[in-house]
Amino acid sequence: MYMAEFKLRFGNRKWYVRRIVEADSYEKAVELAKKYAELMNKGEVKWELADVYEATRPLMIGEEEIKKLE
Repeated sequence: MYMAEFKLRFGNRKWYVRRIVEADSYEKAVELAKKYAELMNKGEVKWELADVYEATRPLMIGEEEIKKLE
């Protein structure tokens, strides 16, 4: 499982969102994330792929994640 981070722009505002990417390899995850950003760019908000990385428990905060940070 991979996590893609996107930079969104609307006028002079900018923020980041993350999406889970189901793929068998990093290369496939990047390909899917780029295609997703391309398809999302049909509106006024501009999507840019910032990063893709492997994630075992994306977007979860639990005891396990807290222990890793301590």
